[in-house]
Amino acid sequence: MARLTLSAVEQLVAEPGGWREPMVHRALLVSGLSVLLSSLALLQEQHGA
Repeated sequence: MARLTLSAVEQLVAEPGGWREPMVHRALLVSGLSVLLSSLALLQEQHGA
């Protein structure tokens, strides 16, 4: 999923004004939340919680 998100963001920002697209903001937010949740799950596994 991360590769797909990064690929989509890369294509959008290659266009002039691509950073203004709401979809770019959503994609970055979703990918950031995904990384955060995955990291928290790994931490919980490591600490036996």
